[in-house]
Amino acid sequence: MIERHHDCDVLIIGSGAGGATTAATLAEAGHDVLVVEEGSWVPQGSVTAFSLEQMDRQYRSGGVTVALGLPSIAYTEGRCAGGGTEVNSGLYRRPPGYTLDRWRDHYGIVDFANDDLEAICDEVETALSVQTVPGEQTAASEILARGASSLGWKHDEIPRWMTYPESGRAIDGRRQSMTETYLPRATAAGAKVLTEHRLDRIVIEGSRALRAELTSTADGERPVTISFRDVIVCGGAIQTPAILQRSGVRHRVGRTLAVHPTVKLAARFDGAVNTPNDVAVIQVKEFAPEISFGGSASHPGLVALALTDNWRAFGHAITSWPELVVYYAAITSQGRGWVQAVPGLRDPIVTYRLTRTDRALLGRGLARLALVMLEAGALEIYPSYHGAPVVRTRNDLAAMTASFAATKASVMTVHLCSTTPMGEDLRRCATNSFGKVHGSDNLYVNDASLLPDAPGVNPQASVMAIAIRNARRFADEKAG
Repeated sequence: MIERHHDCDVLIIGSGAGGATTAATLAEAGHDVLVVEEGSWVPQGSVTAFSLEQMDRQYRSGGVTVALGLPSIAYTEGRCAGGGTEVNSGLYRRPPGYTLDRWRDHYGIVDFANDDLEAICDEVETALSVQTVPGEQTAASEILARGASSLGWKHDEIPRWMTYPESGRAIDGRRQSMTETYLPRATAAGAKVLTEHRLDRIVIEGSRALRAELTSTADGERPVTISFRDVIVCGGAIQTPAILQRSGVRHRVGRTLAVHPTVKLAARFDGAVNTPNDVAVIQVKEFAPEISFGGSASHPGLVALALTDNWRAFGHAITSWPELVVYYAAITSQGRGWVQAVPGLRDPIVTYRLTRTDRALLGRGLARLALVMLEAGALEIYPSYHGAPVVRTRNDLAAMTASFAATKASVMTVHLCSTTPMGEDLRRCATNSFGKVHGSDNLYVNDASLLPDAPGVNPQASVMAIAIRNARRFADEKAG
């Protein structure tokens, strides 16, 4: 029987990289913590990575979500215990020092020393077993390394939060997601995790949040309420601003969505190179932070999706899917998006505007990625945009470049942030330097939406380090 009312000291909305680390930190500091998660608990290994079953059980809307624009940008959100950490590739990059400097200086973030965040990253890396692959790499990784080396371009292996058996092979690693690490730590310290409960709104009077109103999705859509002393919203860069807006909080909320837009191609090689349940862990950083290249999920269904934009010309290649791997070119975008909760709709409307510079960068990125593939020995390259030619030689790159337009491409992203930016500059920031919503006594944010802009690297290390920093400050203030 589902309880209709709960009480706690600290209510945490969401259980991903921000929510799980916040829960563990506060529960271990002695707080009575309740974590609410809209999705269900899906144990690691119970579904095949990048499969349709995983999309159905662990992604919001089955992975079919989009930011409207010209072009529209497809994005993915985890919707399960552990959030996006359960479905991503486990790739880990510390935030660059120049990014931390920019955030501190431009947004007025106080007590934001690089050394302090680096020390927290040390802790996170130990907790998550962050490491490079100790043994055999996948063919997809070797392809990127070979192509970049041939061109003399900078590239390296991205560490992952993985444990490996004695084989040490990349494909045998086990992801150290939040359900494997910080959520068990939180529950061991006394926190409770309530799955399959969707937050509808937070009731606020004046400067104080009073209670949360939820729906139990596991029990016939029945209402549930939660009373608390403090509430911390960790729903991610899309759901967090929507929750705040539905609760009447709008100052600088949802107006500055930042993403890393990507374009893709599928490359065919002479022999089986596809690893359906893993991705390449090599990234090419010759043109970073503006452009970087890496490996994308290449499950047969996702290979078919990469060919869809020119299916009439490319569709025959799907029968050779074991010889195909999907790669991406990602950019650090100047554009911004908007997240807007709409009465009567469960999910918000999301829009994003690429700038002219962004669109040009995507074209250059795709052309350079194709060159890497040719240097690595690709027989044929299938760029993911309408009307794209098959690329077989360097001469074909000119035709590809001439015909590319971002509005014809399948642009997507898996990195979303910056919808409730933190800092003391009230003109730019929705929360203070530690995630407390400006003008509130007990309402906080502690997830990717706090990052002031896109970091130019995988944001999860930034999210976790900042979330732990903020949670420790919260615990210190409550203890004092």
